[in-house]
Amino acid sequence: MNVSYRIHKLTKSDKSSFVSLMGRAFARDPLFLHLFGDSDLDRRAENDVAAFISFMFDKSFMFDEEVWGYYENGNLLGAYIVEKPQSGQFRNMRGGLWLIGRLIALFFQLSGKTLGFLNSYMRVTRSAAPPVAHHYLIMIGVKQEARGRGIGKALLQHLLHSGHSDRNSEGIALDTENPENVGLYQSFGFALTEETQIGKMPVYCMFNPKKTIQKFRESRQPCRTRKTGDPFGSPRQREERDNLSFFIWKFTLRH
Repeated sequence: MNVSYRIHKLTKSDKSSFVSLMGRAFARDPLFLHLFGDSDLDRRAENDVAAFISFMFDKSFMFDEEVWGYYENGNLLGAYIVEKPQSGQFRNMRGGLWLIGRLIALFFQLSGKTLGFLNSYMRVTRSAAPPVAHHYLIMIGVKQEARGRGIGKALLQHLLHSGHSDRNSEGIALDTENPENVGLYQSFGFALTEETQIGKMPVYCMFNPKKTIQKFRESRQPCRTRKTGDPFGSPRQREERDNLSFFIWKFTLRH
């Protein structure tokens, strides 16, 4: 039986359903487990996850990122956030100040260890990003009880169509910490461009080019492998981590 569904942009009024869906979708995600702990067992971890996802949702509207959702009968069953080329700028000063205020509140809620690991993760994944204008898949998730029905596939196909239809974009990049996802993304045309490790957590950086990009191919090997032994970086990098203004810049401006 064919199921009628639609994929459309989320609005600010969809925040509650988005945070709830993504919180459950990422409950067993390796990065979220490392950052926040087990949100299924720990109320503090559950609150931290909700605060982080809430911030990511709000940030998307300030940076002209896009949040798309998969709906069946009015129910949100899956969603993704994508960063568009040149979206790393505030829409307006007032919105920027409001967002920084939100980030400061998040800064005091999360532990220093979590913030340090986030900085290290941002540094590593940003250095692995393609040197061309591209879309970046920030997060994608499907409601747990709706998995196995092709919802994730439909969202990825929608993302690929949108990204490759954009004349300002040369492709779509993403990062995953789950080795089981690598093969899935490869089946959608993503290539593994770098395999790295932050502490004991593997990170796989992938890219789906719109077309053959000679500049990208010449600048990288098919797949680089490197290891970041200390998730907090060098002594100088640890000092930078403790600087609030540095953290705000690094976390909110990916490009």
